[in-house]
Amino acid sequence: MSVRPALSQDAAAIAAILMPVIRAGETYALDPAMTQDAALAYWFAADKVPFVFDENGVILGTYYLRANQAGGGDHVANAGYMTSPAARGKGIARAMALHAFDEARARGFTAMQFNFVVASNTGAVHLWTSLGFATVGRVPGAFRHPRLGSVDALVMHRPL
Repeated sequence: MSVRPALSQDAAAIAAILMPVIRAGETYALDPAMTQDAALAYWFAADKVPFVFDENGVILGTYYLRANQAGGGDHVANAGYMTSPAARGKGIARAMALHAFDEARARGFTAMQFNFVVASNTGAVHLWTSLGFATVGRVPGAFRHPRLGSVDALVMHRPL
């Protein structure tokens, strides 16, 4: 198993991971009606460097890395992660996060910040906390969860 840069030929496998998460509308502030082409354009946008978790030729997860802000804030990284539903709970998100920390350091970033962690996404909140992220902000009711209604969004940060 390895984490490697995503290639254009990985698009179908990445879309198979992205689309169920986007359609569910429970963890990302993306339009659940977003097309597959738009989702891939978002993940592969020029401001992002996408990666995949590849296990024997099967892509089980993906993440992107980018600067959280431009100019004076470009030393802080930002990332987004998704794993295949069949691969959840197997440490893949943790492995991708650890890879992202190393990759971010190598690219000169000194910290990582997540701007919008949906508070009801307890798996993600637990993972990020276990990896040293602190919740530095809470935006009340910032996310419209399809089942839970208004849910807080967390701003999480950690030095690299």
